[in-house]
Amino acid sequence: MEIRKVGVVGCGLMGSGIAEVCARAGYSVIVREVNEELLQKGLARIHKSLATAAAKGKITQEEATQAWARIHGTMSLADFSGCDLVVEAAVENMTLKKEVFAELDGILAPHAILASNTSSLCVTEMAGATRRGDKVLGIHFFNPVPVMPLIEFVRTILTSDDTMAAARQFGASLGKTMVTAKDTPGFIVNRLLIPYVLDAVRVYEEGLATREDIDTAIKLGLNHPMGPLTLLDFVGLDTCLFIADAMFDEYKDRRYAAPPLLRRMVLAGQLGRKSGKGFYDYQ
Repeated sequence: MEIRKVGVVGCGLMGSGIAEVCARAGYSVIVREVNEELLQKGLARIHKSLATAAAKGKITQEEATQAWARIHGTMSLADFSGCDLVVEAAVENMTLKKEVFAELDGILAPHAILASNTSSLCVTEMAGATRRGDKVLGIHFFNPVPVMPLIEFVRTILTSDDTMAAARQFGASLGKTMVTAKDTPGFIVNRLLIPYVLDAVRVYEEGLATREDIDTAIKLGLNHPMGPLTLLDFVGLDTCLFIADAMFDEYKDRRYAAPPLLRRMVLAGQLGRKSGKGFYDYQ
């Protein structure tokens, strides 16, 4: 199956990035948001990102202009009827995702593939809301999407070989490196990442070392680009807590149990860079 037109549900940080990389790869893209304000905010983010890429010489100005012309915004899922692939990048709420999948199942042509950008939720459960389980998979991008080179494909017990082949061809066309995981909470990256960052919070919470020394030790001792507490601030403490809770609910393993400090920081609105304060102060 040839993918020519891509739909993206959600034009937030992840959705706008997915729409951008698809448009830069030559696909016609339609991106949907729930209201005009969020749609225009997302489209402005894409426009700014394309301009930045052109200014840095990563793409030409002509390529940026052409990519921008391939992107169209909407507030109606009905406009996705001509899409060959739709990537859902809505908020991490299973009820909402299943509603979106069920509605899209009635809109899309029989050949179209449905994918979720979820970082932790069960893709099989989403597939169960459709009559095309063989054409459903996870396509997990990483933030920032135009920069991060990885796609994590999530194959359910229903996903067909043809769907996986089409997805891999799509990923290659975006210039991404691809890995494949079974549909279990956390997939590959977060299943390994979450225990690591939670342990870093425990080390800090127990007073074993300062936040700076924890981050410096990992950066220089393991040659990581940033320490775990800085990484938590970058990803968002609320995002990490959500993933940890989802994984703990599935596995009941202490490695995925969120430390009290992390939960209290989220309750206090200290979410990291996006709120101006997390383990470090960004105000």
